[in-house]
This record gives sequence, C-alpha cells and structure tokens, in this order.
Amino acid sequence: MSDTLRFRDDQAADEPAVSLDAFLDQPEADSVRIEAGEDVTLLFPHLGRVRLVEIDFPRFRDGRGFSTARMLRETGYKGEIKATGDVLVDLVWFMRRCGFDSFAPNVAFDPAVVEASLARYPFVYQDSGDAAVPIWALRHPGLAHG
Repeated sequence: MSDTLRFRDDQAADEPAVSLDAFLDQPEADSVRIEAGEDVTLLFPHLGRVRLVEIDFPRFRDGRGFSTARMLRETGYKGEIKATGDVLVDLVWFMRRCGFDSFAPNVAFDPAVVEASLARYPFVYQDSGDAAVPIWALRHPGLAHG
C-alpha cells in the first residue's frame, strides 16, 4: 500500500518540497513545504511556478493547515495541496472540502476506511474549497449561490 493518497489525474511533482524560506531563495523550485504557523501569504506572488504545496500537521490538534489550504484555493491556486504529518483518516473528508487533494500521513490509511470516511456525509451545509453544493441551495435552487 502506498503511503500517499492522491486525488489528482496529473503527474505528481518529482522534486522534493523545500522550506518556504528556501523556496523564496530558489527561483527554480516548484514544490514548497509550509510548516504550521508560517505565513502562506508570502507564497502568493509565486503561485504561478508552484506545482506542489505540502502543508505539515505536526499534531492532529493543530488545525492551522486547514486555513492555509483554504487561503491557497481562495487565491486561485490550482496545483496540488498535500497534507503531511499527523493526518487522521476521519479528517480527510473535511480536508478535501478545504482544498487538499493528496495526503501523506505518518501512518498509512486503510483504503476501506478512507472510502467509508469519504462516503459518510452525502450533503454539505456551507460553501467551501470544493465544488459541493450546499443542501440549502439544493432545496431552494432559485436563491443566489456562490
């Protein structure tokens, strides 16, 4: 079983991710690793050359990475966002909603558990980084959505 779960069809980045500081100093780098608490807005002017953003979760209790992924997607970043570190399988559904599309957890996921986790909630209640339509918009299709 692979230690990485990926929800993308494009070719995975082949270069290892470098720290944010190293990325900013290396114009040829195209993969960057964001540690918890780092200012992701420093990356925004360089998103055109970024293929992969790894966001580290040092502890499952540290949710700052959710905001980091959402900020990247709201800025228009279309490349790969990978969650690494202490990533729990029961959070994959929520992480996908925030914009994560690959996962490299410290402990490999059981594919059956991932499938069950992703199928657990058939409806959503608010907009997020994915294309899911909130249930209120499904119930009231004439209301503005977006």
